[in-house]
Amino acid sequence: MTIILVGLNHRTAPVALREKLALTGVSMELALKTLGSPQVPIHEAVILSTCNRLEVYAVVHNRTQGWQHVGRFLAALQDIPIADLQPHLYQLEEDDAVQHLMRVASGLDSMILGEPQILGQVGQAFDDARSAGLTGPLLNHLFAQAIHAGKRARTDTSIARFTTSVSHAGALMVLEKSAAKNPKVLVVGAGEMALLAAKALSKHGVTQFAFFNRTSSRAETLAEGFGGQTFNWHQLTEALTWADAVITATGAPHILIYANNLAHDLPKRNGRPLLFVDIAVPRDVDVAVSQLEGVERYDIDDLHSIVDANTAQRETAVPEVEAIIETEQNSFMEWYHGREVTPIIQNLRQWANEVAELEVNQALNKLQNVDDHTSHVVNRMAHRIVNKLLHEPTVRLRGQAVAGNGHGYAHAVSELFGLQVPADDAVCDVCGANTDLNCDLQCILPTGEPQ
Repeated sequence: MTIILVGLNHRTAPVALREKLALTGVSMELALKTLGSPQVPIHEAVILSTCNRLEVYAVVHNRTQGWQHVGRFLAALQDIPIADLQPHLYQLEEDDAVQHLMRVASGLDSMILGEPQILGQVGQAFDDARSAGLTGPLLNHLFAQAIHAGKRARTDTSIARFTTSVSHAGALMVLEKSAAKNPKVLVVGAGEMALLAAKALSKHGVTQFAFFNRTSSRAETLAEGFGGQTFNWHQLTEALTWADAVITATGAPHILIYANNLAHDLPKRNGRPLLFVDIAVPRDVDVAVSQLEGVERYDIDDLHSIVDANTAQRETAVPEVEAIIETEQNSFMEWYHGREVTPIIQNLRQWANEVAELEVNQALNKLQNVDDHTSHVVNRMAHRIVNKLLHEPTVRLRGQAVAGNGHGYAHAVSELFGLQVPADDAVCDVCGANTDLNCDLQCILPTGEPQ
């Protein structure tokens, strides 16, 4: 089995492509169902979809075929020719895929270094895939370890201090680009990103808010919290006439504000400039609004121009975070490769203990009238001899597994001692024990959740 990754992000693909492939709600459920169909040559999978990335982590038998299948799967989401999509994709495997996920969870691969939301998004992606029945022993362990690495990065280093988010950067863009000194800001959306944007704007002195959302009750809740007003779903014209700046952060799968409609409403503004900062993916605002007189539009890809004064402070923490990632990556890879030899080690130990037990019993029977204390001492001695004899071979066998030679050495041991290497489906999903031998290790996932 091989762990692979196929994906695209803000570095490899423009927002126009990312928004086409964005997966939320029903579209995510359908995508997971497609990957989980019996016809798909994928054994485990997790899809991570955010405003800045779409990545598929998978466990496959054949790396090249797996990469090709996932690439075609991504292209089929929106009927994009694979030749057009391929230049925007990156493909990783094994150590590189593991390291990449841990960098993502730790905030090192984000558009805004150390941004706080990605760790929760990684966790949600894993939960969605697990609920769909798409995860198994490898990705269960990998994502638990990656989430652990992300938490360590934020608690053990300063990467999360002085940090910002896409919402905060969007708010700074509003303040930088708005023509009004104290702008009237319309917030479109009522989810977490909208809330964070409103908080950032309020923190920086904005006092005039209005909220616009399909579910009016959620907009009213935000309005109460920020002392603002609301516009219902049929009052978009009135809302845009009122505002100096609009920040949009919905989860809508399509455009909400079209250039043609806005053109009819602009005369009501009497020449007042109008600013749009669209941090949604897919985007909420028609790119053509930029062609209208007095209208400026920025989207998530324009946030690179926002200078974060604390970037330098966060960058000093990068080496510490990379050290954490290296530790967690090595820990995972040691477990990952060790799974190849755990069954044969357990078979070997069981065989050795059975031989020792048989010989001890025969010896005690010959001695006759052996008291309990002597019997206990002899049995313990035999057990200790088995452990001492097998300790060094076990350590070396695990070392060869970490070096990538586990499969060959496991078969060599099986041949030398006449042992059977259990089939994959006879191995405990968590610890790798041979379940034909009744694993009694009370296995737990790395998160501490009982298996």
